[in-house]
Amino acid sequence: MNPADTGASTVVGAVPSSAPVQSSADSRMTPGGPGYRRMSLALFLAGVATFALLYSTQALLPLISGEFRVSASEASWTVAAATGGLAVFVLPMSALSERFGRRTVMTASLAVAVTVAVLVPLAPSLPALVALRAVQGAALAGLPASATAYLAEEVRPRALITAIGLFVAGNSVGGMSGRVITGWVAQEWGWRVALGVIGALAVACAIAFRLLLPAPRHFTPGSLRPRVLLDTVRGHLADPLLRRLYAIGALFMTVFGGVYTVIGYRLTDEPFSLPQGIVGSIFLVYLVGTVSASTAGRLVGRLGRRGALYAAGGTTAAGLLLSLSDSLVPVLLGLVLITAGFFAGHAVASSAVSRTATKGRAQASALYQSAYYVGSSAGSTVGAVAFHAGGWGGTVAVGVVAVLGVVGITLAGTRAALVAARAV
Repeated sequence: MNPADTGASTVVGAVPSSAPVQSSADSRMTPGGPGYRRMSLALFLAGVATFALLYSTQALLPLISGEFRVSASEASWTVAAATGGLAVFVLPMSALSERFGRRTVMTASLAVAVTVAVLVPLAPSLPALVALRAVQGAALAGLPASATAYLAEEVRPRALITAIGLFVAGNSVGGMSGRVITGWVAQEWGWRVALGVIGALAVACAIAFRLLLPAPRHFTPGSLRPRVLLDTVRGHLADPLLRRLYAIGALFMTVFGGVYTVIGYRLTDEPFSLPQGIVGSIFLVYLVGTVSASTAGRLVGRLGRRGALYAAGGTTAAGLLLSLSDSLVPVLLGLVLITAGFFAGHAVASSAVSRTATKGRAQASALYQSAYYVGSSAGSTVGAVAFHAGGWGGTVAVGVVAVLGVVGITLAGTRAALVAARAV
């Protein structure tokens, strides 16, 4: 472990000591080089499709609650089931990608997910809708870990944070477009038509992804033997550095999942009473996440990874507190800060995982994604329960506790780094 960081080196682009030194003949992609733009666009579109599908019901929860006559906490299971399915299946899917290849698994995952998307608008009941969403989340599990492993293998180390940041930026655009589109479509034609439109968007992204993504040149097939997989997972979980990064990802997503699951209920209720289309447009603040994720590399260059995590946590906490206002402008500004802090923290932590793991990268990324989406499911469910019990203040309290957890874990990494430095 580098003594200067919670999760990885404080110097952007520093190669772990156990990694091989790259020669001038390194054929991996780099910004401006052959294939880099196609690869970036392909994974950006995969990120768009993943988040557009994964959170497609989030902006529609008040309408779903109305049609099925259920509470906010019950309707929130349409979100939690999808993210929970992804969290459970991301590790097995990462194992398949080690054997059959990243591009193959990502393509198959998108194909199944968009097929299910055709069925989701036809769900006759809430249990059926939740079940379909769980299947959809499980199918999407092949994307996140495989994408980051693909980048770690095909992109030069100095460009890795930027490349992963672009993939995360695609997540933010998908999350934003899915919610904005569903909000306006649902206002005119209902939530079922809105989900159908998102399914069509995902189909287009999936086709473009497969046509654009360059064939992998540095992938080496691994073993599907359970013992090998178990040993790899055990090794990652034994690394205190990776454990901290997994926990940080889960806690950041707990905040984000809770806030955006409940915000629709708050804005359609008093004192705001906004129409569904306007509530959907609130998710345009995701564009802030696109910027913060894609510039995470520069933030790390200035502050180091620990400093970037502190900054992301502080920004998120400030946004939570600001959102307590009963005036719309401070609430919107609070959402901007929450979104910027979350996406920056996620990009920094996920890229640190990819750089830290020198073998079994797909499993290392899968464990991060599993923790991340467990945090999403927990945030969606606990945030909705807290909202039902104590209003928006209850949801904010859950988010503040999670941010304090991020800060505490980062401080623990700082102390460990100081101890290691003194020992050296």
